[in-house]
Amino acid sequence: MRLTILINGSDPTVSHDYAVLWLDTDEHRWSREAHQGIDLPPWGELRDENGVTTLCAPSADAPLCTLRGLHVDRKERVSAAQGAAAWTALQSRKATSGFWRLQAVDRQKVRAENSVFGN
Repeated sequence: MRLTILINGSDPTVSHDYAVLWLDTDEHRWSREAHQGIDLPPWGELRDENGVTTLCAPSADAPLCTLRGLHVDRKERVSAAQGAAAWTALQSRKATSGFWRLQAVDRQKVRAENSVFGN
């Protein structure tokens, strides 16, 4: 299953920073599809623990971004459509907070023509 998530800063009417991410819950990976101002790497690994989804760089344990309230259970039910987000800017290393919002859910099994994740 793939989720499309939008992350915004704490006040999107003042700051237009955003990131659009695809979360692949089958592969436990994520990719950045579009962004401005929220500087996350192009892709990484995701973990879902206790209602918090963490996005990490490839082969890293430290989270780059946390999405509170986002959990996908074994029956592919999504726990929430929005919640709090927190991330660390790559260049400045500054901790920042905002919100995430679920944009789309794709339950179809799709094999990517060109995968950024490699095998």
